Amino acid sequence: MSIIDDQIIEVAKFFGGDEGVKIIQVLEKLGEATDETLAIESGVKLSNVRKFLYKMYSHGLISAVRAKDEKKGWFIFYWRIQKDQLNAFIRDRKRKVLEKLKKRLEYEKLHEFFICEKCPNVRVSFEEAMESAFKCLNCGEQLKNVDNSKIIDFLTKKINQLEEELKNE
Repeated sequence: MSIIDDQIIEVAKFFGGDEGVKIIQVLEKLGEATDETLAIESGVKLSNVRKFLYKMYSHGLISAVRAKDEKKGWFIFYWRIQKDQLNAFIRDRKRKVLEKLKKRLEYEKLHEFFICEKCPNVRVSFEEAMESAFKCLNCGEQLKNVDNSKIIDFLTKKINQLEEELKNE
């Protein structure tokens, strides 16, 4: 499999899970197919095939050609993969992730955090801890100050990595 094929499989999995992978593999094999053909060949429910196709279509990753069925008078859509749009989609997703990571990094740098040692999912900012008198709202235990420098380092590395990837594309 080529890098593009691997990437389209990953994107299909992102949008449609295992069913999305089955659909995209059938579409790749056939080159062009109707939603009904894709449902039959992939073993995925027609409604799920359509939902997946519309998601992929909305991001420009597949295209459709409309043709009229002469017998029924209905329009039939023939779907095909748009591999040339894949890199632009991935670049756009990386940019969005990069922006979110930068916002999170800024938030981490500007705030002090507290955790509850008994409740693993409790992590609050200084302001929130102050409002609760530095007591856990779940169990009442004293909140402890936590060092978030590892989170800041991790975010910084990820941001640098994404910026480098985007620069080299």
